[in-house]
Amino acid sequence: MSNYQFKTTNIKGKEYVQVNDRILFFRNEPRFQGWGLESEILNLDSDSCVIRATIKNADGIVMAQGLAQEDRSSSYINKTSFVENAETSAWGRALANLGIGIETSIASAQEVSMAVSKQAMPEKKKLTQEIAEKMKAAMDSGESEKVKSALNNYSATKEQLSYIGL
Repeated sequence: MSNYQFKTTNIKGKEYVQVNDRILFFRNEPRFQGWGLESEILNLDSDSCVIRATIKNADGIVMAQGLAQEDRSSSYINKTSFVENAETSAWGRALANLGIGIETSIASAQEVSMAVSKQAMPEKKKLTQEIAEKMKAAMDSGESEKVKSALNNYSATKEQLSYIGL
């Protein structure tokens, strides 16, 4: 391994390398020239996505793989980007399995941060029609950021989100 110093993010007292730093190293390190990073969706439905990332050397031989799952309901960002987040996590795990950025942990900063936020998540209240109407009125008056922030505390159906304007 080269003497490259990865940037890290401190989460609960431990340093973790971000996926983008692992990818940057992989793409710029001469010994990985001609290697590929591929993604394959193993499962995708309206609620969840599982992706496998595969790293192949210049001869097409599989050198490492990584799996990741993301659930649409696990975070506000995952409501619209759970597939993309699963792919990023799978890339990070594949690169870690190749030995990139694992000086302190195989998990990436993104993975650990997501796991910590899931553990700390309080149970959400069901969004009532009354609250949905108030949120719709707030959206209509241009307070979309306030509504999006408030929605983090509620469990809403697709129909309710559509009614509100999201």
